[in-house]
Amino acid sequence: MSNEPKGNASAVHPSVQPLFTPLSIGKLTLPNRIVMAPMTRSFSPNGMPGPDVAQYYRRRAENGVGLIITEGTVIDHPSSADDPNVPQFYGPALEGWSSVVEQVHAAGGLIFPQLWHVGMVRKVGNPPNPESLPIGPSGIDLSGNQVTAPMSEADILSVIEAFSQAAADAKLLGFDGVEIHGAHGYLVDQFFWKRTNRRTDRYGGNSMEGRTRLAVEIIRAVRGAVGPNFPISLRISQWKTSNYTAKLVETPEELASFLEPITVAGVDIYHCSTRRFWEPEFEGSDLNLAGWVKSLTGRPTITVGSVGLNEEFMRSFAPGQVTEVTRIDGLIERLERNEFDLVAVGRSLLADPEWAMKIRKGRFDDLKPFTVEALRTLV
Repeated sequence: MSNEPKGNASAVHPSVQPLFTPLSIGKLTLPNRIVMAPMTRSFSPNGMPGPDVAQYYRRRAENGVGLIITEGTVIDHPSSADDPNVPQFYGPALEGWSSVVEQVHAAGGLIFPQLWHVGMVRKVGNPPNPESLPIGPSGIDLSGNQVTAPMSEADILSVIEAFSQAAADAKLLGFDGVEIHGAHGYLVDQFFWKRTNRRTDRYGGNSMEGRTRLAVEIIRAVRGAVGPNFPISLRISQWKTSNYTAKLVETPEELASFLEPITVAGVDIYHCSTRRFWEPEFEGSDLNLAGWVKSLTGRPTITVGSVGLNEEFMRSFAPGQVTEVTRIDGLIERLERNEFDLVAVGRSLLADPEWAMKIRKGRFDDLKPFTVEALRTLV
C-alpha cells in the first residue's frame, strides 16, 4: 500500500499527469480524476455490509482513488432489490455504511453511495421480498412483456420519498455526495426508455419532459433533503442489461432535449456509462457520451467503459479468460482536451486495488489483469 500524498505532483509519472490533477465540484475537491466505478459484488448477507466491505473500499482509498462510488445500494422500497446479498441503504444496514465511510475517510478518500431501484429487472417471486411484485412505469419488462400493472402515482411518490430519505441518510452518515442510478434499464431508466414507458400521463408520453419527470422529481427531492452544497451525480446510459444496442436518443438534438430538464433540476455530475469509452456516440464527431453530455450541459462528466483493458465487457467474464491490461494513452489525450472531467475504472480496480497508485508511478507492467476469479472474493 502507498501512504504517499495523493496530491504530490512530483510523484506522478509524466505520461499520466492529467489523471492526477485536482478537480473541484462545488465545495468538494477531488485530489485526482480517478473514480472507482460502482460494481455489484453481493457480499452483504441479508443486505448488511460488514467489515470486509469496509476494508474493500478502504484499500482503494489507501491506494489513491480520487472518488469511490459504491456498488448499487437499494433504497427502502419492498421491490427495490432482486438479490438478498446486495447491500441495503436503510435500517440496520446504515450502521455498516457508517463504518465504510469511517474507513474510507481514515484513508484520505472520498465516497458516494449509489442509490438504486431495480424496477422491472426484478422477477416475480425473487428474494429478498418474494411477495412484492416488481414495479415499473408500465409494468413492462425489458423484453417488452406485460408483467404487472403500471405504477400508480402513489407508487411513484413512495419511490421518490425512498430516494430522498436515502440521500438524507447518506449526508447524515458523512458521505461526500450521492449518485442516483438512472442507467442500464433499472427503474429510473425504465421511465426514460420508450420501450418500457408507455404511459400517457405526465410521467410518460412522447415528450422527454414526461419521460424525465420521475428523475427530475427524485433529484429535486434529494436536493431538498441534502441542501445546496452536497453533490448529486446521475448515472445514465444508452445500453441496457438486456440490450446492448438500445438507444434512448439517436441524435445530439434528442440528447440535449433529454438532458435539459434533468440539468435544471440540479444534477452536479453526469456519470455516462458506455461499454467502451473510446467509441463515438454519434456520427460525425469523435466525442463519446460523456463528451457530448459535457458539451451540452456544461456539467462535469465521468467517462467509463473498459478503461485499461483489452477485452469487451461481457467476454471478460468467461471462465479462464484473462483480460490483459493496456496502456491508457488515448484516455489521457481525451482528458487533456477536456472531453470529460473524471474517469471511472471498474474491472481494473476490482482486480487490482493498487491500480491508481501503480498508474501514478508509471508501474504499468505491474498492473494485474482481470479474470472472472476476481469476482469470488473482495480483494
